[in-house]
Amino acid sequence: MKLRNLIIKTLKEEVVPAMGCTEPVAVALACAKAKELISFNYIEKAEIYVSPNIYKNGLSVGIPNTQEVGLYIAAALGFIGGESKKDLRVLEGINETQVKLAKELLHSNILTLDIKDTEDKVYVEVNIVTDKGNCNVIISGKHNRFVYIERLGEVIIDLRKEDLRSINGKNSFYDLRIREIIKEIEKIPHKDIAFMLEGIVMNETIAKVGLKEKMGMGVGFALKKSIQQGILSEDLMISSMMLTAAASDARMAGRNLSVMSSNGSGNNGITAILPLVAYKNIFNVNDEELAKAVAISHIMNCYIKHYIGRLSALCACGVAAGTGAGIALAWLMGASYEQIDGVIKNTIANTSGMICDGAKEGCAIKLSTSASVAVQSAVLAINNSIVCVRNGIVAETAEDTIKNLGVLSLEGMSIADTVILNTMKKMQRECDDAKSEKNIVGHSKKEGIIA
Repeated sequence: MKLRNLIIKTLKEEVVPAMGCTEPVAVALACAKAKELISFNYIEKAEIYVSPNIYKNGLSVGIPNTQEVGLYIAAALGFIGGESKKDLRVLEGINETQVKLAKELLHSNILTLDIKDTEDKVYVEVNIVTDKGNCNVIISGKHNRFVYIERLGEVIIDLRKEDLRSINGKNSFYDLRIREIIKEIEKIPHKDIAFMLEGIVMNETIAKVGLKEKMGMGVGFALKKSIQQGILSEDLMISSMMLTAAASDARMAGRNLSVMSSNGSGNNGITAILPLVAYKNIFNVNDEELAKAVAISHIMNCYIKHYIGRLSALCACGVAAGTGAGIALAWLMGASYEQIDGVIKNTIANTSGMICDGAKEGCAIKLSTSASVAVQSAVLAINNSIVCVRNGIVAETAEDTIKNLGVLSLEGMSIADTVILNTMKKMQRECDDAKSEKNIVGHSKKEGIIA
C-alpha cells in the first residue's frame, strides 16, 4: 500500500468520534453487542472481565448522561440502552429511564465484573446467560475491535490469533523515519485530508462548554478566570492549556458531548488537537495548513503509541499526543525536519516520567501540562534549543528516542502499572468501607440504638 493511502487509512481508522471515556465505553459496547446477539426475555447472569488497564482507566471517570462513575454503570447501560452500531458513541442518547433501569440491573446482582489475568492492554470479555441461551463477545487490541463473537454455541467471529501489529501495518509505516511521513502528509491534496477539520470543530465545542461553567475539577475554567483577573495573559501557551484542560474537565465529568478521539483515546484527541486550535485562534492559518497539522499530530500520536502501547503506565497525553501537538505546532511555525526531531526529544526528555493513574477529573491537570509542554518543546526547537543526545533516554535520532520510550513503558513500567492499580483498588475499598460504615451508623441512629 502506498504511504499516502496508508496515512489516510490510519487517520480514518484511528481518529473517530467518541462519547465518554473510551475504557468504560468499550465495556458498554461489548455489553451492547452481547445483548443484541439473541432475542431473550431476561438475563440470568452476566459476567464481565476486563484487562487491568481497562479497569484502571474506568474506575473513577464520569459516564455521559448519568451522575455516576465507573465500569459497572457503563456495563449496565450497555445492556439496557446501548446500540453497538453507534460504535464508540454507544452511550449517545441514553435517557433517564434507561439510567434508572441500569441501576436496577446493578441492584439485582446478576452482573459481575472482574479483572482478567491477561497481557492485553485493551481487553473486554462479556459472557451472558439468558432464558433463551448463552452468548459471548471479546474486544481486544482496540477499544472497538471485536475479536470473538459466539452465539448459542456457534462461533461467528474468532480473530484472537491475528497479530494486531501486522494489521496496523508495522513494517510499512511505524518503522519509517518521521520526516518521511511528514513529507508525505505535506503532499496530500487538501480534499483528501479536509476531514481532519471535523475534530477541530468537535473538540473546540466541548472546550467552550468547559469554559462557560466549572465542571469536574474546573482547571480550564480557573485558567480563564485568572486571565480575567489579570494574573495570567492569554498567550499561546496559556490558551493551549486553558482550552485543552476545559475540554477534559467537561469530558471527565461525563458531559453529554462527543470528542474526536485519537488512537482509542478521547483525551489523546483533545491533546492532539486543541493546542493547534489555540494557535489558529491567534495566528493566521488557512484550512489546508490546519488540516495537515492536525493530521501530523494524530499520526505522531499513533506512531508513539505503537511503541508504548495503546494503554500504558505512562500518560499518553504527555508522551504521545503532547508530542504530536508539539510537532504540529513546530511545523506550523516553519520548523525544519531537524527541529521537528528536536521537538520529539524535548518532549520526551520532559514528560517521560508522567504516569497514568487512571481516567478521572484530575486528568485535566495533566492535559494542561501536556499542552504547555507541546508549546514549550516547539518554541525551544525552532530556536535550536534541543536536549542533548544521551540525556537520559534521549538517543541520537528521534525514532530511537521513541523506541527507548517504548522499552521504558513495556519493560520498565509493567511493575509500576501493577502498583498503581493496587493502590487505586486499596483506596476504593477504603472509600466503600467508609460509606458502608456511615450507612450503618445512620441507620442505627434512626432506630435509636446509638444516641
